[in-house]
Amino acid sequence: MKELRIHGRGGQGAAVASRILSTAFVHEGKYAAGFPLFGVERRGAPVTAFVRFDENRIRENTGIYHPDCLIVIDPRLFHVKKIFDGIKVGGVVVVNAPEKITASCHENLGCIGAVDATGIAVQEIGAAITNTCMLGAFARTTGWIELDSVLSALTEYFSGEKLKRNMRTVQRGFDETQVVSV
Repeated sequence: MKELRIHGRGGQGAAVASRILSTAFVHEGKYAAGFPLFGVERRGAPVTAFVRFDENRIRENTGIYHPDCLIVIDPRLFHVKKIFDGIKVGGVVVVNAPEKITASCHENLGCIGAVDATGIAVQEIGAAITNTCMLGAFARTTGWIELDSVLSALTEYFSGEKLKRNMRTVQRGFDETQVVSV
């Protein structure tokens, strides 16, 4: 079983990202569970969401304390040491980073995927809601899911022009992610 933890702030789409990603894994025939953990439910408050996926049924529904991967939606959180708590040796981090990442920020990391998700989201969606861009970056960085599965899952959450914009955002997140082994 692989476990992911998504860190963001209210309004950036961390909770929705966990649901979309879980749906994408199900589209690939895997078992998946995704759920958020809210503190104060307001725009800008810290939000953590979780995703588990596996070839076998998932019975565990607790928070994730030893993730295989972190997805950091808010670039300001990348410099908060606490978000790296429990990351497994060889772990992966996918970060919304406007600048190029050249060094590891934690000794357990094996790989970093970085993308300017804010810039892409503003251009494609018209707002700094970076969750779908980060899903494209996740697919590129880890190879754990096919891009087509993520794009297919979007159809269950968006329609019309919002769907088209989010599909472009996911594609650009995939295409523009810089992957660095550390």
